[in-house]
Amino acid sequence: MKRTSLLILFFLLLLPAYAADAPKREIRAVWIATLFGMDWPVGPASNEAGRLAQQKDLCRKLDLLQEAHFNVVFLQVRLRGDVIYPSAIEPMNRIFSGRHGASPGYDPLDFAVKECHKRGLECHAWFITYPLGSMADVRSKGKNSVVARRPELCKLFHGEWYLDPGLPETSDYILTLVRELLKNYDVDGIHFDRIRYPENAEGFPDGESYARYGPPHSVRAWRQENINRMVRRIYNWVKRYKPWVQVSASPLGKSTPLEEVPNAGLTAFDVYQDPIEWLREQKVDLMVPMMYYRDSYFYPFANHWMANRNGRLLAPGLGVYKLSGNADWTLKDITSQIDYIRSLHADGITFFRGMQVFRNTKGVYTVLKDKYFKYPALLPPLTWLSKQRPAAPVNVRIERQGERLRISWEMPENTEEEPASLRYTIYYSRMGSVNTTMPQNILVSGIPDSEIYLTIDTEREQELSFRISASNRYHIESRPSRETYYYLTDYER
Repeated sequence: MKRTSLLILFFLLLLPAYAADAPKREIRAVWIATLFGMDWPVGPASNEAGRLAQQKDLCRKLDLLQEAHFNVVFLQVRLRGDVIYPSAIEPMNRIFSGRHGASPGYDPLDFAVKECHKRGLECHAWFITYPLGSMADVRSKGKNSVVARRPELCKLFHGEWYLDPGLPETSDYILTLVRELLKNYDVDGIHFDRIRYPENAEGFPDGESYARYGPPHSVRAWRQENINRMVRRIYNWVKRYKPWVQVSASPLGKSTPLEEVPNAGLTAFDVYQDPIEWLREQKVDLMVPMMYYRDSYFYPFANHWMANRNGRLLAPGLGVYKLSGNADWTLKDITSQIDYIRSLHADGITFFRGMQVFRNTKGVYTVLKDKYFKYPALLPPLTWLSKQRPAAPVNVRIERQGERLRISWEMPENTEEEPASLRYTIYYSRMGSVNTTMPQNILVSGIPDSEIYLTIDTEREQELSFRISASNRYHIESRPSRETYYYLTDYER
């Protein structure tokens, strides 16, 4: 059996005061971009040392996320008509090996999914939907590019290649990619980005597609419906095949022109996105709007998203990348947005991009770790997909092994859940009975194995109580186990 060892001296600390705004359930997500190696990998691998460097770098970054109590990773798996895993449909991107179509000697996606799960992190496959890259990028892929293999699906617009959303065959093509990925990888979600027409798309060269499929609808209505139709189709297929896999999207954060923001600039409406319709039809499980704005461009649109989420999860994306570069945002710009999102009782928060989090730009990682994400959080339940509650763990055992405690448990023999699909949360208290409603009593969540090893302080006596719950892939939590008491001492009693 695998074992999870948390290298923390958590018993050295006094139980912290309750933070009233710390939710027990919250999505805490980050986008990890692989395009151009922006977040990962640090460089191509041409030998064993390079492969190990890539893997070690990802593990270090995932460790940082685990330590700061993140629980979701959106990993970019499809970039610009290429992918980061062995595929029969599209070539591997050269960022991992240095050559398009060449393997780095391991499967980056398989490695990432397994390493995320070890740390209690969900791994969602982030797809760039329609863009295929610049003319130079497409040429560099040669005969393996989508443009070369499926030219009938592709359009050149302002020096960039795109799949044509107006062709039914385009949604066929995207769906083949989704099918291949879900059949081969244990990802927790499919996340669609750039699921829209390009900016200033009035002149997008889809006249032939419109003449064939558009009338009697206007060009605008037809283009919006092209995207809506694909969203419906993919959502319905995923729910038939692996219903627990979450379908999410990151539309533009300014959803539609609002009366209170007459000069909002580019909105989802302008690129033919209709994400409010996706929510109305409930064809996404999670909406992650890219809200990379401040002040009047942020708060009214946050309200609008909340008012239209229609029973689905909402975890707005915040632009921590603007803490660096010419934008020069302050840390207060980000923390004020976190405060506001929590005041609205949204379901979570997402950060773009990983690099600013990993580098602790302007102290953003520190403030998340020490304040906003001070305690672990469970993921919100997907109650529209399932209401089945797992059985509670039984036979909780606590054993002293040198300077560590081993905590182990079992599931009842008659449980209906597959053991491999369950994730566990450990609650604890040093002050009597364990209150499982309070986030500061969560020691760790998302544990995939039925045992854990904890480093302890052996210099003083301690009274410890534990309760353990199981959650299924729909994030529905069991009742907690019976309380298990342990008295830690080096003295004979």
